[in-house]
Amino acid sequence: MRFTAAVLRAYDSPFTLEEVTLDAGPADGEILVRIAGCGMCRTDLAVRRSAGRSPLPAVLGHEGAGVVVDTGGAHTGLSPGDHVVLSFDSCGHCRTCLNAAPAYCDSFASLNLYAGRPGSTARLAGTAANALAPRWFGQSSFAQYALVPARNAVRTDPALPLELLGPLGCGFLTGAGAVFHSFAAGPGDTLAVFGAGAVGLAAVMAATAAGVTAVAVDRHPERLALAERFGAIALHAAPTGLPGRIRRLTDGGAQYALDTTASPRLINDALRALRPTGHLGLVARLNTALPLQPGALDQGRRISHICEGDAVPGLLIPRLTRLWQAGLFPFDKLIRTYPLADINEAERDCDAGRVIKPVLLPGG
Repeated sequence: MRFTAAVLRAYDSPFTLEEVTLDAGPADGEILVRIAGCGMCRTDLAVRRSAGRSPLPAVLGHEGAGVVVDTGGAHTGLSPGDHVVLSFDSCGHCRTCLNAAPAYCDSFASLNLYAGRPGSTARLAGTAANALAPRWFGQSSFAQYALVPARNAVRTDPALPLELLGPLGCGFLTGAGAVFHSFAAGPGDTLAVFGAGAVGLAAVMAATAAGVTAVAVDRHPERLALAERFGAIALHAAPTGLPGRIRRLTDGGAQYALDTTASPRLINDALRALRPTGHLGLVARLNTALPLQPGALDQGRRISHICEGDAVPGLLIPRLTRLWQAGLFPFDKLIRTYPLADINEAERDCDAGRVIKPVLLPGG
């Protein structure tokens, strides 16, 4: 079959809309999904800085949502017409997958970033009949259709706004999952969130829903205003005195902190803002060495990396949609939609901070 997709052909070139060809329908364990909307995530854009590790040309996109149009068999558990949110890929049989930690799958990097599943290569071809890179995060959903492992898909209520649900599969899942799972935060706890972008504001919304007092740190007034709207105390990311101000606002220090910035200065500030035994979680990939200030880890403070909010998507995504229906997780307020043809504009707006979560609408 042929359909339109946004293709990235070089690390420094714009996306181009092309007609691509899928060589066959769903194999065993796969589903074909007509994409209603796909979020643009910083991880997609990080491909440009991957120093060649992420193969091109490729169709990116890993926050897709859409309608199942075909399946590789009844054992997928899905049927044509089902509405689904697509999340990250995992093998399902390694020790961490069996321990309900699919984000730490032994094959996470190969399945999502590099080689894909066996047989996934050369499934998609571009306009010049040249093979495109294996599907990205098991999806490649900057396109009208995506062929994905059924394991990636989570069935959702058809009454929900399908075109807006894709970011629940990664960005919003990561922020909310950090609160609900990584920290298991609850009433009476305190959380400092560094960076009020899509992941950080999802964490703020989850914290408010869980009865957690949240402090949001950012340098953009409009994002701090959103954080306040979602129930957080807003704090400008001033270069000095930040840990002390957070400790005063949280009665001696936050129990939890979430950094979405990968800034060494803010990471050290976050550690110094923690109370004894506090936990700092990092969700952004560090591109440089992280120097820690003396005493940063004293008194039982600890630091860890959090991937995909430590979530099982099939459990957390329905929880988030129920919270949205109850008015407690208004993720739609963070979204601006763009036609797929405007993908380069969406990327520019994302880079410039003019939009928190772009969602691309393929149409057709």
